[in-house]
Amino acid sequence: LEPSKLSARQKLHFIARLAPLVEPNFNLIELGPRGTGKSYFFSEFSPYATLVSGGQATKATLFYNNARKRIGLVGYWDTVAFDEVGGIRINDPDTMQIMKDFMANGRFSRGVEVIADASLAFVGNIDQSVEQIVNSAEHDLFLPLAKEFDLAILDRFACYLPGWEMPKNSSEFLTNSYGFITDYLAEAFHYQFAHSNRYEEVTKRVRLGAAVEGRDEKGIKKTIAAFLKILHPDGPPSDAEFEEYVTYAVECRRRIKEQMNKRKPDDEFAKIDLSYVATDGREVIVYCPESRGAAATQQPTRHVLGATADVKKTASKAQQPAPAPVVTPLDSSEPVRPATREPELKEQHYTIFYGDTGHSYESIMAAYLRGAQKVVVEDPYIRMPHQIQNFVRFCEVVLTSSTIRRIKLITSYDDESQRADAQNKLSDLQQSLLEQDIVLDLEFSATMHDREIRIDNGWVLKIGRGLDFYQKPTSWFEIGANDLSLRKCLETKVDIFRV
Repeated sequence: LEPSKLSARQKLHFIARLAPLVEPNFNLIELGPRGTGKSYFFSEFSPYATLVSGGQATKATLFYNNARKRIGLVGYWDTVAFDEVGGIRINDPDTMQIMKDFMANGRFSRGVEVIADASLAFVGNIDQSVEQIVNSAEHDLFLPLAKEFDLAILDRFACYLPGWEMPKNSSEFLTNSYGFITDYLAEAFHYQFAHSNRYEEVTKRVRLGAAVEGRDEKGIKKTIAAFLKILHPDGPPSDAEFEEYVTYAVECRRRIKEQMNKRKPDDEFAKIDLSYVATDGREVIVYCPESRGAAATQQPTRHVLGATADVKKTASKAQQPAPAPVVTPLDSSEPVRPATREPELKEQHYTIFYGDTGHSYESIMAAYLRGAQKVVVEDPYIRMPHQIQNFVRFCEVVLTSSTIRRIKLITSYDDESQRADAQNKLSDLQQSLLEQDIVLDLEFSATMHDREIRIDNGWVLKIGRGLDFYQKPTSWFEIGANDLSLRKCLETKVDIFRV
């Protein structure tokens, strides 16, 4: 493509279309007119991307085939793109549930836990006038999608690329100059996809406004990270360049949130004025150009609240003071139940005996992790594959049970080859934690011996055997092979105390 024939905004659109090829677990949707190269791009640009054309998308094809014990497309490709997404029909509700899990964090379970990095891209045609849609109280820009694409799916998109702004394919846009052949670019992007991570760099540099919520923030940061991988593989961009990428990423996420806000009958997605803080300290609210002046999109009517007359009646009463709440006396025959409270944490010192079950990382330490920001794990025996897997399970407990944002692991090794192997496996864990906004710091020491878990809320856990206190199952097909609370233990002492 000849860049001089494209506007600056169109260039950003073409770069955004590349994002799923360089950023793992990146969910993109592009809806627009025919003839803009959406399908052609994902089918021809890279040998690491595949295009699923129409028809039914089954969980066996996409995710995991239980009969053959074989992972689906998400395990083999960097990018799985769905063509003519408006015509996709998914009859099995399990498929959509697995898709939700996978789009959220790159993992799902179908009898086995599967983790994959594939990005998902959804491309399709939008036949209606965009101007009419954004000014309509009844319709939104997700109109072409099937009903199976509910709000939970839509909320997992990081970027809605406005395909109606893309130029139609034409020879007049082709360049007469030299460029990289796609064989080279595809390999470069595949390397970026598998071996680089700019998410932490973006997190340290970007400042987002108060309206930006959890999935907004993740989607915006992943879009910016993709731009850095493509346009600045050799270092950070300037402040002006970075601000341009932030503005574009916020707009692409706002487009998603505006449409969800039109669909939702309550105010769950009402915070649509997404913003960022510029280098000069100003808070900049970003708008989508197609909907900036559309009242139907900016202040949608909540139709399901009642008929028009009821809505007006409710609005007229809004200015009146609310009546005092009516207190209904308790029926004396009903027992009064006390309000439940979190049990008070206390120091514990006990022994897990050989052959005991019922002891998982969650049951031992989850309560003590709550409210913390950082945890330090000192354990010299996080080096063998099963020990590293134990540490992965510990990190999953941290992720699901606490507000911790930084984990530090200090472990040991016998020789350099063992250290290199452990470093390689733990680096995969590092990257997956970064995508959940958790930083994993690694430190190797050849002299350490003691085992200790220190939490920045003051609690310390000492387990005599560290995290590796489980017996190896007699068979990996017996109860307890996956659920540690059912796994038999080795004998060890547990001491939990506050410093």
